[in-house]
Amino acid sequence: MRITKTVSLMLLASVATIGVVQPSMALEAQAFLDRVATVYKTMGYEFAFGEGRVEGDTVIVDGVKVGLAGIDTFDFPTEITFSGVTERSDGGYMVREVSIPDIDTEFAKKPSGHVTLADVKMEGLYLPGGETVPAGALLQLVQSISTGPLSLTRDGKEVLSYDSVVAGSTFTPAQGEAITDLTSKLTVSGITIDLTSVKDEDPAAGAIIDELGLDTVSGDITQNLTWSMADGHMVMDQFLFDFADVGALDINLDVTGVTPEMLDKIYAMQASMASGDAASEEAQSAQMMTGMQLMQAVSIVSAKVRYDDASLAGKLLDFFAGQSGADRATFAAGLKSMLPALLDQSGIPTLKDVVVPPVSAFLDDPQSLEVTVKPENPTTLLVLTAAAANPAGLISALGLAVTANQ
Repeated sequence: MRITKTVSLMLLASVATIGVVQPSMALEAQAFLDRVATVYKTMGYEFAFGEGRVEGDTVIVDGVKVGLAGIDTFDFPTEITFSGVTERSDGGYMVREVSIPDIDTEFAKKPSGHVTLADVKMEGLYLPGGETVPAGALLQLVQSISTGPLSLTRDGKEVLSYDSVVAGSTFTPAQGEAITDLTSKLTVSGITIDLTSVKDEDPAAGAIIDELGLDTVSGDITQNLTWSMADGHMVMDQFLFDFADVGALDINLDVTGVTPEMLDKIYAMQASMASGDAASEEAQSAQMMTGMQLMQAVSIVSAKVRYDDASLAGKLLDFFAGQSGADRATFAAGLKSMLPALLDQSGIPTLKDVVVPPVSAFLDDPQSLEVTVKPENPTTLLVLTAAAANPAGLISALGLAVTANQ
């Protein structure tokens, strides 16, 4: 959504201004700016830098403009300070810390949009040298990012805020070397979203919001991830969206084959699509071959999506029961009676055995619902795609299971 993209671009804009840190001759500064453009162009960003001045090993930059494909250019005229700038033997750079004055600016006119963001800081910034920018280097660009409170308003009304963001990564070996392992954590605390503006844009949705008492929702987001580069074993043991009086959604993922080499192929495919005729027969053939290689490389060990209700499911059942003129128990019974027929349309008879009992239990008493995928052995995406040709066998291939209220 646009709000998220705006905040993300603010953080990325401050990282991008690393390129003005070279304190020597103009030619060297330009070479460094070219390096920044090369590194971040790999991820789809374009930068235009303001004037910079050097004070010892500190560089102060007068703003930056950030462009991203499909999104308007954002102008950040605020002064940004880079401390502890050092040059590496490979032509790369390290920056100990980046600090940004509190942001207080307009980002849109119709409707008017205003954003404030305080206490933005980044530590351990890395800009790799060399002719190309491999994925292994791109994974190490930032050690930590943190911000204080954010407030976003439209037409003077606050629609989104949070108290703080803390994101950090630990690299093995040290940042800037050939990476073997990565761990990362993300916490977004004190999120508040005002949904009342939805009423003006969608009266039907607004009526549901009123009935559910969800004018505002608040909560936190946390994520934990470990990643081994040798075999591309990535484990996301938590990606939790936890909102008070609504519910908690947690996504877990365990895959192998997500190696830097695989990411390099993805970046190369993206670059090829952007620079050539992506619609040509030759380009589409190359993309298909690359896609099949990637699907063969990545295997699913397990995956899980779990929802723990904190009143939202019950309120939805009550609302739609009221709309139908029935009480909740009668409405839930009607849904349960319809469920087998709906699943029959999938053409997978065994799906009813997996889905109907737990979903029925959840409708009777909405506490939790969990969907897990755990093949007997790690299975490639290509094999699973082939198994989909026989839907009845896909459930067994995936090790699909659904549980409720456990």
